[in-house]
Amino acid sequence: MRQPRAILIGLLVVTGAVAQLHAQLRLRTQASGFSSPVAFVQDPADRAVQFVVQQDGHIRVVRGATVLPSDFIDLSSAIVAGGEQGLLGLAFPPDAVTSGRFFVDFTNRLGDTVVARFRRPNNGVIADVSTRFDLRWGGPAGPAFIAQPYANHNGGNLAFGPDGFLYIGLGDGGSGNDPEHRAQNPSELLGKMLRIDVGVADTHPSGYEVPADNPFVAGAPITARPEIWAFGLRNPWRYSFDDPARGGTGALVIGDVGQDRFEEIDCEPANRGGRNYGWRNREGLHDNVTSRPPAYLPLVDPIFEYDHSVGQAIIGGYVYRGAALPASFKGRYFLADFVAGRVFSVGLTLDGGGEAHASGLTEYTAELTASAPFGGVSSFGVDGDGELYLVSYTLGRVFKIIGPPAAPSAPSGLRIVR
Repeated sequence: MRQPRAILIGLLVVTGAVAQLHAQLRLRTQASGFSSPVAFVQDPADRAVQFVVQQDGHIRVVRGATVLPSDFIDLSSAIVAGGEQGLLGLAFPPDAVTSGRFFVDFTNRLGDTVVARFRRPNNGVIADVSTRFDLRWGGPAGPAFIAQPYANHNGGNLAFGPDGFLYIGLGDGGSGNDPEHRAQNPSELLGKMLRIDVGVADTHPSGYEVPADNPFVAGAPITARPEIWAFGLRNPWRYSFDDPARGGTGALVIGDVGQDRFEEIDCEPANRGGRNYGWRNREGLHDNVTSRPPAYLPLVDPIFEYDHSVGQAIIGGYVYRGAALPASFKGRYFLADFVAGRVFSVGLTLDGGGEAHASGLTEYTAELTASAPFGGVSSFGVDGDGELYLVSYTLGRVFKIIGPPAAPSAPSGLRIVR
């Protein structure tokens, strides 16, 4: 059984009669000409610059609406790309402006996951490839990669939380239905959300420390790898934090791609690690493969699910905290489905215990495609003002989500002419 809640989750089962809000959201092309883009990341040192991560190993630079000719970094010779493999994530730490550091996640030539640290000189738009350091897992003698038994379900997103620590979302290792039960194996990093402190000296042999308050450091409720923050994920394809600097709660919101039946959104309040989201024993709110027990109980329900009549690959997004869209959008979580080519949002409200509840599902696909077809959405992004962007994997474009056209100003100086 999953964890009981004092207040019932406001789960919405999506039907064919999805609500249409007619909010007149539109898309504006921000930049184009990309090859299989999978992420759009703001430059913390320059509000006018963003980075577009391409699955093929290149990170492109966008200044304003111009794609610069030189890559931020080219890792194509170090990776294997295609399917669900490649260069998958980029994140800048809170001290990026002073340290010059950034982190990437990619599958190496053997198909294993690498999280690597680099620097860029003087906060410029060309990184120094020679500064590469691959994090070593489990201590200085540990491997500089996380072994992947299959080619799919690599996860790959990276995000720094409001606590300053790096969160690394890993898929279950691949194949189908997690055949080795890795997402529930406490000795495996796969199928987990990791949380590590990368604010260490360049000479640190592993490149990270385990935060002292990580949930499994003390060996309870079970003995597990200390880097683990949460169990039971299948393939967390994009997660983000509800930005407290813009009035958000600091909650971690995860889009976890399902197997054959259900896609789900998991949400945890700030600083509440140690949860078990249930995969493979559960898919969404439903029993899945139960031949082996979960690592521990209780299992935590998603705040939202939809079935495969609606879509087949959830793309996690962001809680909107910008100012350009109408005020009714503030606090709504935007998400997409890659296979179905649909974009939605749900409203998030908190109960007395700080747990999130989803309600008010709204679809924007028709109104967004009226201004610009967006193809398969692989990711969302936010800029320095908290405004939202869509990344089109199939069209190789980045779109900004904008509001309705401004109403024409009232005429002045009118007079009656007889």
